[in-house]
Amino acid sequence: MFPHTHVPERETDDRPREACGVFGIWAPELDVAVETFYGIHTLQHRGQESAGICTTDGRKLSVKTGMGLVAQVFDEESAAELEGIAAIGHTRYSTTGASRFRNAQPILLEDPATSETVAVAHNGNVVNAAQVRAELTESGEVFETSTDTEVLAKYLLRQGDGEEDENELWESRFTALMHHIEVAYSLVLLTPGRLMAARDPYGVRPLCIGRVGGRYVVASESCALDQLGAEFLRDVRPGELITIDESGIRSYQAVVPAQPAGCVFEHIYFARPDSILDGQAAWHSRSQLGVELAREHPADADVVIGVPDSATAHAIGYSSESGIPYSEGLVKNRYVGRTFISPDQRLRDLGAHLKYNPMPSVLAGRRVVVVDDTIVRGTTTPRIVKLLREAGAAEIHMRIAAPPIRHPCHFGVDMATRQELIAARQSVEEIRQHLGADSLGYLSLDGLQRALGLGKPTCLACFTGDYPVSVQTDFEIDTLTVPLVTAPVPTSTNGNGASNGNSGGNGTRRGARSDETMVALAPERR
Repeated sequence: MFPHTHVPERETDDRPREACGVFGIWAPELDVAVETFYGIHTLQHRGQESAGICTTDGRKLSVKTGMGLVAQVFDEESAAELEGIAAIGHTRYSTTGASRFRNAQPILLEDPATSETVAVAHNGNVVNAAQVRAELTESGEVFETSTDTEVLAKYLLRQGDGEEDENELWESRFTALMHHIEVAYSLVLLTPGRLMAARDPYGVRPLCIGRVGGRYVVASESCALDQLGAEFLRDVRPGELITIDESGIRSYQAVVPAQPAGCVFEHIYFARPDSILDGQAAWHSRSQLGVELAREHPADADVVIGVPDSATAHAIGYSSESGIPYSEGLVKNRYVGRTFISPDQRLRDLGAHLKYNPMPSVLAGRRVVVVDDTIVRGTTTPRIVKLLREAGAAEIHMRIAAPPIRHPCHFGVDMATRQELIAARQSVEEIRQHLGADSLGYLSLDGLQRALGLGKPTCLACFTGDYPVSVQTDFEIDTLTVPLVTAPVPTSTNGNGASNGNSGGNGTRRGARSDETMVALAPERR
């Protein structure tokens, strides 16, 4: 019997990792648990540590969670045992709270105002979770998990004293939540009689609304809607609460949105290529990043390859703009790092060989442009360069479709501490030497913004250190403190380089509800 010791994917992959994926559906005539199973299966790329589904039959909630991939926790038959009229689902990668069964989501809590059971699942990282947890503990709360989701949920359920109408109760609660806990969360919440979805005032993590057969779906990404044949309607707005129940769908703007700060890495890497982000497919955004990269850092080469699978679109864009043919030069084993079989030391020493296999027929004797989406710690890329050299590549020109990552993320991306980030410690030339490449070029910040063309601010803190909320970090120990500030009401709706071997106060808006037509069809306000 092999020991059930999970192999950290960090050992074979240096990329940043998303925190979670969430999904919710209200459809009494459908098998909502099975629909949710397929929904979170489509969001599997956002988290592989645990999965869970919770349903309501209108009177009580039923939940099942487990460790591992969605297909390891559920199949269609076991999902169908969770009967109901609505459901939420979650797939998790832990950034706050250890990877263990009790931290799997959705989590269940009792609502002190109604005595009903409530289920909550969330994507993001509550930056002041430790402070809020201490406040709640002082007030007598007892915590059963180590997640910030439980902190967020228990704070939410303590709000809204004196509200008799249930709609007003939840609206009051979310207004209080968004004033006190600003970033970063997109969450789904299920009670016996309603499904709710909300997004933080900065819109850091994605969340969208769809419609299938006259019923409504919410999901972290639009690809989960496509899987179910649902029509994409729009993104949930920053600071917005969406409520879905037997009477339809309603929108409530709990707080005035802050300046938008959606995570730029959703466009660069996290979202599935077929997901729609800010009106365009992620694949198109990544292809444009490759185009800009080719303009900024051309190379005299014979072939362009991408590090699979996440850099494929970037490499195709680079090839298109440069006129250098694109080919597959690395084959990826997609299952390494997602097994409970623990390899022996000999296999561990193989490193990148476990995950990538080079193709000598494409590489031998050729000058190769290798496009990747990011370099984080600089641990995997040297191994890839070595593999390509061993396969006969004459020259290797690394091209990175993002600026150097010099600052950690505190908003739901498992990236690294600052002292682990190679670009925080070394120059581009020093990084090139560390990688063993013949040249190295990063996309500039201006090039990134030109390629994405979003027309609204995004969170670029991992490149610039300019966080959307006030944070102070210590380089050595990478501690984080976040003052309890309120999001400001908006007044209106480069230093990156290349190197080669020859060169050395939120305001509430009560009553800001919209009816079903408005929430479904109105364009998002910027």
